[in-house]
Amino acid sequence: MGIEEKAGDMGVVTTSLEYVVNWGRTNAMWPLLFGLACCAIEMMSAQSANYDLSRFGMEINRASPRQADLMIVAGRVSRKMAPVLRRLYDQMSDPKWVIAMGDCAACGGIFNNYAIVQGVDEVVPVDVYVAGCPPRPEALIDGIMMLHAKVQREKISGIKEQPLMLQHALLQVDVVKK
Repeated sequence: MGIEEKAGDMGVVTTSLEYVVNWGRTNAMWPLLFGLACCAIEMMSAQSANYDLSRFGMEINRASPRQADLMIVAGRVSRKMAPVLRRLYDQMSDPKWVIAMGDCAACGGIFNNYAIVQGVDEVVPVDVYVAGCPPRPEALIDGIMMLHAKVQREKISGIKEQPLMLQHALLQVDVVKK
């Protein structure tokens, strides 16, 4: 017995199941904030009243990975912290997404030494990279909007797209030399 027989004379559904599921996933992402360095300050600032991430359905930050479906990794990841990051990722429920915030999370940043992981994608799969040192809260919000668009295009089968990279600066600052 399908949904058509159960619905009976209730009306006509004119959308696809994928659209409804992805709409729900997009508008109810619960982030697990994994702030390790200076990018974490900008990540916290994105949740303040000036930027207000709650208008995108992300007002509830989760302290438990079992309740989160989005991990925002902000800052450099040391080799000792990498197993902790992987364990938290594995404890998240499916479907799950990861945003690498900042140059250190994306590629190791200026810390090119043996103790720093040269990119979070060595430990967990990353869906969106947000560049900057540190990226502004607007850049994080733009990265979240890119992730929302990516989730809207996903299939229920669970096959994910390639990672997206936010490569351009949102604000142009003109420096006047005297």
